[in-house]
Amino acid sequence: MRVIRVGTRKSQLARIQTDTVVAMLKALYPGIQFEIIAMSTTGDKILDTALSKIGEKSLFTKELENALEKNEVDLVVHSLKDVPTILPPGFTIGAICKRENPCDAVVFHPKFIGKTLETLPEKSAVGTSSLRRVAQLQRKFPHLEFKSIRGNLNTRLRKLDELQEFSAIVLAVAGLQRMGWQNRVGQILHPEECMYAVGQGALAVEVRAKDQDILDLVSVLHDPETLLRCIAERAFLRHLEGGCSVPVAVHTVMKDGQLYLTGGVWSLDGSDSMQETMQATIQVPVQQEDGPEDDPQLVGITARNIPRGAQLAAENLGISLASLLLNKGAKNILDVARQLNDVR
Repeated sequence: MRVIRVGTRKSQLARIQTDTVVAMLKALYPGIQFEIIAMSTTGDKILDTALSKIGEKSLFTKELENALEKNEVDLVVHSLKDVPTILPPGFTIGAICKRENPCDAVVFHPKFIGKTLETLPEKSAVGTSSLRRVAQLQRKFPHLEFKSIRGNLNTRLRKLDELQEFSAIVLAVAGLQRMGWQNRVGQILHPEECMYAVGQGALAVEVRAKDQDILDLVSVLHDPETLLRCIAERAFLRHLEGGCSVPVAVHTVMKDGQLYLTGGVWSLDGSDSMQETMQATIQVPVQQEDGPEDDPQLVGITARNIPRGAQLAAENLGISLASLLLNKGAKNILDVARQLNDVR
C-alpha cells in the first residue's frame, strides 16, 4: 500500500485541521495510507513575544517546509492565514479547502458571560496578540484595554478562565468551531465591526512545486469560491507589502458572479485608517482543466483545475484595490505602523 506522509504542527487545533484534510483524502483515495508527522515551529516555541515583534514571516511554516524540502513529508497542512504571500522557491499551495466562518469571536471570562465588548466595564482587559484586531477594536471600543496574549487555543482559554487578568479574549471563529468549542463564543464580530485576516478560516495544503503526482492528488480539494476569494485577499496583502507587523484586514463576498473585496489598513492605535471596496466579474467556475502554464502559481497557489481567467481576475482585483489605497496614502499609515511596532 502506498504511504503518503503529511506534516503538521503539534497543537491540538493543527492536528484536528490535518485530520480533517486527511479524512477527505482517504475518502477520495481509499487505496492510499496517510501517515501524520507532527513537529513544532518557531511560532510554537516563542511564546513570550508578540508575533508581530519576532520579525519572521514564516513563523508557523518554515520547519514544515524544511521537512518537505528534505523529502521527510509529502505535503503539509496549514491555516492559510499563517502562509506568507510569497513562498520560498520550490513550494506551492496545491489546495485550499472550503472556508469556514472567517470572522473573529469574543470569548468572555465566566463572570462576564452575557456581556458584549460594548457592555464590558470601563478599562476591562481584552486579550489578543493581533495588531489587526487591536487597531480596529480600540477605535470602536475606546473604553477597553487590549493586552497581548500568546499560546495555542487551549493555553489562551486557560489563561482567560484561570487568571483574573482578562475579561475576554478575541479568537478566530473557525478555530473554536474546529475544536468543538462553539459554546464558548459569546459574540461574533461581523466585518463591519472587525474585518478578518487574509485567508482566515481556510486550510491550505502545501506541496513541492515540481511534485506533479502529489499536486494532482491534492488539487481535487480546491474549493473554487474559497480559492478565488483568497487569491484576491492574498494579492491585496502582497501588493501592500503587509504582514503580521502591520494592521491589514479584508472582507470578501462572492455573489451573482461578482467578487467584492473590501480591504483596509490602520495605524497601530486605530486612529488613522483607510478602507475601500472594489468588485470584479468572476463566474464561480465548475472544475475545468486549463492548458499547461509555464508558471501556474498566483500568490503562491497552484490550481490547474480552476479556469485561469477567473484566477487572474481575482488576483487583479486584489492588486487594484491595494493600488487604490496606496495612491490615497496607505503607504504612510503602514510605514508609521511598522516603525512604531519596531520600537515598542
